[in-house]
Amino acid sequence: MLNKTILKAARYWVVLLLVSLFFVGCQKMGPIPPPWKNQAKKKTIWEVAASDSRFSLLKAAVARTGLVPALNDKKANLTVFAPTNDAFKAAGFKTVSDIAKAPVEVLKSILLYHVVGDEVFAGEIPQASNTPVSSLNGQPLYITRTTGGNVFVNGVKVIIADIDCVNGVIHVVDRVLIPAPGNIVALAASDNNLSLLVAAVIKAGETGTDVAAILSSDGPFTVFAPTNQAFAAAGLGTVDAINQADPAFLLNVLAYHVIAGARVFSADLVDGSNVPTFQGGTLEISLGTVATVKGSGNDTASTITATDLLATNGVIHIIDQVLLP
Repeated sequence: MLNKTILKAARYWVVLLLVSLFFVGCQKMGPIPPPWKNQAKKKTIWEVAASDSRFSLLKAAVARTGLVPALNDKKANLTVFAPTNDAFKAAGFKTVSDIAKAPVEVLKSILLYHVVGDEVFAGEIPQASNTPVSSLNGQPLYITRTTGGNVFVNGVKVIIADIDCVNGVIHVVDRVLIPAPGNIVALAASDNNLSLLVAAVIKAGETGTDVAAILSSDGPFTVFAPTNQAFAAAGLGTVDAINQADPAFLLNVLAYHVIAGARVFSADLVDGSNVPTFQGGTLEISLGTVATVKGSGNDTASTITATDLLATNGVIHIIDQVLLP
């Protein structure tokens, strides 16, 4: 009987000792981190892109330009604005074959324009419009975070933010970001569909106001650029017709298409707003099913058919009517 009592007591003290050691050990160890905090479980930026079917064209472009090691480097610290397949298709890269045909250096320049050499999560972006941030391409990206928490880069909305990777973060965008090929005049001159606009700029210079020089200066400027068809609808369908027009009239009309001192991306346009122009009048912005801009002298609004064409000194939006003051 005595032996059984001693045995029970011994067991009691052993259990008590083990419980005490367990709690002491837990206090020394601290809380066990959740598994998603384990860096070893994260993928690199390249591994995420390569394993996601939405990025198959991005994967092909990165491989073609030799940028796989840079995006797979676990010691790197990068932010990548990753275009989806739909974004590449909209930019003219509809298949992997299209990627393969593109000049390597051009493609590499475009891809590097999507990368920032630091890890920046959405919540770390300042609540401001068009904050310039250097890309690995060397040209700035213009980043906006609204009070509602939406993020835009060069006017393009981030549709998925903060994909956390071992070597940085991915923000998904639905358009390919194109680096500026030159200033506003150079950008317009490179587009055959804006040749009459360029002719009007040159003709307006006969007033003594060098419009081309102004639009080639630092700016920044925002230009609503009418297409050749828009000029034709306004009775100025050829270079000869433009050269026969009154230069003062052209100067007044062209100045009405320019917002001076601001780089206004599509994301910055406000529905129902009246925007002051370089000419002195205002333009009316409407953001319904389609975005439009209307001049005071126009009976109908002009549709904005393409947005956010980046120049080194501003941005161009393409419209389908000439705006009249």
